[in-house]
Amino acid sequence: MDHRAKHHSHHRRVERKKIVLWSLTLLTGVLMWFMPVPEGLKPEAWRLFAVFFTTILSIIVGLLPILVASVLALSVTVLSGLLSTEQAYSGFSQNFILLIVVAFLVSQAVVKSGLGKRIAMHIIRRFGRSTLGLAYSMMATDIMIAPAFPSNTARSGVLFPIVQSLAHDSGSKVADGTRKKLGAYLMMNMMVSLSISSTIWFTAMAANPLGAEMARKFGVEITFGNWLLAAVVPGLVAFFLAPLVLMRIYPPDVKETPDAPARAQEALEKMGPVHRNEWITGIVFVTMVVLWALSGILPIDKTAVAFAGLGILMVANIFTMADMRHQGEALSTLIWFSVLFTLSAYLDRFGFMAYVGEHIAHGIEGFGWPVVYGVLILAYVLIHYLFVSQTAQMLALYGIFLEVGINAGVPPMLMALMLLFATNFNAVITPQGSSANVIFVSSEYMTSKEIYRNGFFMTMLNTAIFMGIGTFWILLVF
Repeated sequence: MDHRAKHHSHHRRVERKKIVLWSLTLLTGVLMWFMPVPEGLKPEAWRLFAVFFTTILSIIVGLLPILVASVLALSVTVLSGLLSTEQAYSGFSQNFILLIVVAFLVSQAVVKSGLGKRIAMHIIRRFGRSTLGLAYSMMATDIMIAPAFPSNTARSGVLFPIVQSLAHDSGSKVADGTRKKLGAYLMMNMMVSLSISSTIWFTAMAANPLGAEMARKFGVEITFGNWLLAAVVPGLVAFFLAPLVLMRIYPPDVKETPDAPARAQEALEKMGPVHRNEWITGIVFVTMVVLWALSGILPIDKTAVAFAGLGILMVANIFTMADMRHQGEALSTLIWFSVLFTLSAYLDRFGFMAYVGEHIAHGIEGFGWPVVYGVLILAYVLIHYLFVSQTAQMLALYGIFLEVGINAGVPPMLMALMLLFATNFNAVITPQGSSANVIFVSSEYMTSKEIYRNGFFMTMLNTAIFMGIGTFWILLVF
């Protein structure tokens, strides 16, 4: 068989496989839609779940890009009457989604101005002998700044342009097909880092203090100090293991770069002193970072800060309308994340999330507390496939799971803390699992299918560390 015949044969096999996957996916969605509605659920809740499940399935198996799947899901929900137009389009007005989009645009200005390259060159000069060294240096940066940021979404906006510049200046770009050289690994590693840093620090994610307030109703007092004491040991273990494990399951093409520090020094010398655009971008960027950090103390809207920063950069002609016309990723992100957020939010409002949570809780009544504890935490982690917001999951299920655990005899502090830790360390299980993920997903260094695969493994690693070492440590110190 000649080369052309082999090519056609391979193409036919791929097409047949795709037809089978399409048929099975559509059949699954149709069967779910028309099957009898489970007792205790409203028809609209079950059918919306059928749409949501089919959408996610089509992305996981690689049939559709996340944008296309989301657009089709939105049209189905409206045309079928599941959601009104006002309900279906409500996600587009969410301020935190706009924050992601504007932060992505600002990050492009940081790169364009040359400031991102300068920062990246300094990091490469110090830590750039290996891809692993770059990964650890960025994770350490994240963990050090995390306690000052009540928003992991805002923190992702700070870290993303640096990671993007590290990838670009190491010769790893999406446009020329070199995304896997080291860029894809660094982007995925940063998403994992954000989930770990948000778990270590009480003030690193807005849902943490809110969850502590809910725990107080069950007689559990969670403070900055006892949170850090409980999280620091499993959190640091996760910090040291995550880049190593990720390198095994999602290896970059380039692992060692012994000449990179010398090349970075040469690049810095050629760049010369900081020029006008870098100064302006740097001042705007630092001001945004400070205001984002203060937003947990002062009444400062993070999205308005991002818009102000972008506006100043456009006035200074650093980010132009011509640049805006080339930012299709920003529009794509706005659409798919808004749609998936809406579907997830209305699954909750229609009672589907509470229904699932209550059935899990009732299914483990009568077992000893270690079994109840293990099942509840694992279920809480896996159910995040249905949520597009960490805070939304916590508000929907935290109280239910905490009450069941305490009633079964689980030590209250252990149960309360581990559920809140899981709210953070399960964030990378899907591309949309956290708003902090989305800016990295929009870079297109990773495919959605890759994120689902690697996100699952890294979430299971986090779960094993926190439920193993973390449980032992919490029982020891409390």
